[in-house]
Amino acid sequence: MDDEEDPIVEEIPVFLSKNLQDSLYLFQYPTKTELPNHDESVIINCCVKPFTQEVKVDFALNIDSKHYDRFKGEQFAMAADGKNTFGAGPTKGGERPTYKRGIMDKQAYTSTRSLTDISKYIVGIYTDKEVHLSPLTSIVQLRPALNHFDKEDKRKKAEQKAQNDDVDDDEVLQQVTVKFARDKGAAAKKTKEERGTYDSFVQRIVDEPWCETYWHARATPTAELERQKLYATNHQSNLSLTLNPRDYLQKLLPYDENVQQVDESSVLPVYNRAMLKTMPLLDQLRVLLRDVRMLSFGDVLEILAEQADSHVTPDKVLALLPQVGILLNGNWVPKSEVVFPEKMLSHANGVTAEQMIRARDYILYRFSRTACLYRTQVMAATQLPPAETYDVLHTVAKVNSTKRWELLLPPDKEFEQKHPELVQRQELHWRASEQYYNEMDWAKETKRVRKRSTRKSESQSATSMPPPTSTAAAAEA
Repeated sequence: MDDEEDPIVEEIPVFLSKNLQDSLYLFQYPTKTELPNHDESVIINCCVKPFTQEVKVDFALNIDSKHYDRFKGEQFAMAADGKNTFGAGPTKGGERPTYKRGIMDKQAYTSTRSLTDISKYIVGIYTDKEVHLSPLTSIVQLRPALNHFDKEDKRKKAEQKAQNDDVDDDEVLQQVTVKFARDKGAAAKKTKEERGTYDSFVQRIVDEPWCETYWHARATPTAELERQKLYATNHQSNLSLTLNPRDYLQKLLPYDENVQQVDESSVLPVYNRAMLKTMPLLDQLRVLLRDVRMLSFGDVLEILAEQADSHVTPDKVLALLPQVGILLNGNWVPKSEVVFPEKMLSHANGVTAEQMIRARDYILYRFSRTACLYRTQVMAATQLPPAETYDVLHTVAKVNSTKRWELLLPPDKEFEQKHPELVQRQELHWRASEQYYNEMDWAKETKRVRKRSTRKSESQSATSMPPPTSTAAAAEA
């Protein structure tokens, strides 16, 4: 009866992303209205206190604007430091001037924690009919800091005190009343201990130094890469439902959550001709394909005969090549695991090897179906930054005169006719992964939903077409 009155309209999978669980802050600006925002603001400096979770951001002021009062800005700078600080460096005490240019050219914002317990709060993203949730580290409110007024008051009090000390006044006799306090026992001792603990805690907060950080704008590749961490990766709902409760809990809350470190052993070594001769044939093929990127079978035999072993047989090479290479249009390219070893990070933005392998496998599949690719097409499907997309494409392709990427070598039809069993085996591998790669292409068409409003996303999700099936995608390719 309840199901008939309240039917299920749609089931939406929910995923938990823990990539940013220790570094995700939510900034609130209580003094700002809805119209102004800081997306296009210039950040001069950004600092953070990790222990107390405090943030300080200096926003640049447009002193060339017609709405800016330069006279008042110079007065504020003079009042804060007591002198003209244009071009001045740190003082003897190590204190930096408030405004180096002698004018108030920035507005500092400092944070206060709005909530002490944020375990009940998360941020979520709805996209592609999926909800991705990420736990928060802290929620802070940024308000303008008027430190230049505090410095002015402090400086005036110090100057007034120095003037009073220089005046020689006669000593004035005052009546002194002596009082003897009673011992209040354990209660007074406990209060004193608690007060000492609180004072030490406050002092610890004050003494914690500021750590300077980098502020990456919204449109930068680094910001986009961090934004992608809000999405849960490698989720397979059908496999998760088949796990027993203990394995599911272990998968959901893994014991080891340390940040992945760069392993020096993952750096690709360089081999010379003498070292190549001492290696087994399988390792020789792995090094050869990785360094040359794409070879025909005849070139492989020729290089091995000249550089390593002149008595190598084609049948032996052909039996080992599929273990380290992929047959693509009659030519051989290294497997993605050979090009991007485990625990290896990209040089530009630190993308993991798993993401680079996933993107390169997608590129290899697309080149097996089409002759040319666009770089923007690959970026949209793989969600890689521009630098990493270029690195992956460069492993198998080159840019032609029409600004499109094509394979390094033309197809080798002769080899495909001589070895149809290898071609058929590789085609079976492509067909097994066809549905997965087609879903990546379909996901890039719905990527714009992330930048639209929630109301528009919901209406579009109700009217959007389902992802293409493997048969339809194969026909289209």
